[in-house]
Amino acid sequence: MKVTIINTGGTFNKRYDPIKGQLEVPSDNIALNKILASCFNVDYEVINIVSKDSLDMTDVDRELITNAVKNSKNENIIIIHGTDTVDLTSQFLKKQISDKKIVFTGAMVPMSIDEVEATMNFSQALGFLSANIENGIYLAMHGVVVDASKLVKNRAEGKFLIEE
Repeated sequence: MKVTIINTGGTFNKRYDPIKGQLEVPSDNIALNKILASCFNVDYEVINIVSKDSLDMTDVDRELITNAVKNSKNENIIIIHGTDTVDLTSQFLKKQISDKKIVFTGAMVPMSIDEVEATMNFSQALGFLSANIENGIYLAMHGVVVDASKLVKNRAEGKFLIEE
């Protein structure tokens, strides 16, 4: 399987900067590379763009992500994205792209703090793409992969829930 992984930052990638005393979104792939080190049967390319918290993303950033998807030769795409505005970016892409299988994923807890959630969510996305699925835009979070419009972040509970 060939997959393009677009790493846009978000909590998934955040690391603590001891000098500033803050969690920051780096512009590298250290968190993702830990997971990819175990992906022996996947032919992938990584595109690292935007590199910011999703609350700071603009439509200019969303257009950059959209162009990266359009320019990818692969039909299987994973987008690592912050959880706060993944709904906005997935809606943005849905208006422009219909010929690819796109799975957004991310994490509520940075991989640098606890590797389990980020690894599980990314692995779900990858496994989902290996199945025979229709073109569309999906979200892989917290044990499910569904149409991106059906999984919503419940900020009060700190988790994603399927919208009925």
